[in-house]
Amino acid sequence: MNTNKSFKLQTTGLFLFGLLLSVSLSAQDWPNLKRYQEQNEKLKEQPVPKDRVVFMGNSITDFWIGQSPEFFENNHFVDRGISGQTSPQMLLRFRQDVIDLKPRAVVIECGTNDIAGNTGYSTLEMIEDNIASMAELAKANKIKTILGSVLPANKFGWKPELHPAERIDSLNQWIRQYAKKKKMVYLDYYSSLVDEQQGMKAEYSKDGVHPNKEGYTVMERVVMEAIGK
Repeated sequence: MNTNKSFKLQTTGLFLFGLLLSVSLSAQDWPNLKRYQEQNEKLKEQPVPKDRVVFMGNSITDFWIGQSPEFFENNHFVDRGISGQTSPQMLLRFRQDVIDLKPRAVVIECGTNDIAGNTGYSTLEMIEDNIASMAELAKANKIKTILGSVLPANKFGWKPELHPAERIDSLNQWIRQYAKKKKMVYLDYYSSLVDEQQGMKAEYSKDGVHPNKEGYTVMERVVMEAIGK
């Protein structure tokens, strides 16, 4: 083997090793535990308000505090949404981002990204199992559980080949039934936001998935009713 060819093979090997190492390191924090780690530590140093509520979710929850920061600040609500996340990722960070903060209640809202297949294809049963596991963890730690419906959507901009409306409806039916069976609160965002095509009403969203300020205002009214229960 000539020197040039040997050098090229070594260089290629080092590049591939570096690439694999980079992927491996990024995959080590798959649930993104670092996202709220510092904020959580600061909260744990402070007295716990008796009416603290943690909102666990994906981008719909993540973007909420940016649209309506006073809603969280004025009510002792804690936003723990992470954009793009699916229910298994939320389950892995549930203890750190919910239980350890000792809230009176948790609002769980997920399913959109599972149905979109953000971390691979998920059956409805897989999503349901993860939601049930989070709910059971909350109950075991004497945290009241509020299970939010998946928001309406009949298309995903990042997965245009999918038609999610039917699966969203099926998952919401299960969440409602599970909440009733376990004597938890079912939070019905869906009915207030849905249009005739099983998508989100145009006045409440620009992309048909994420609420705008008006959409969050509707959600705030609905969630306050649920928390009041």
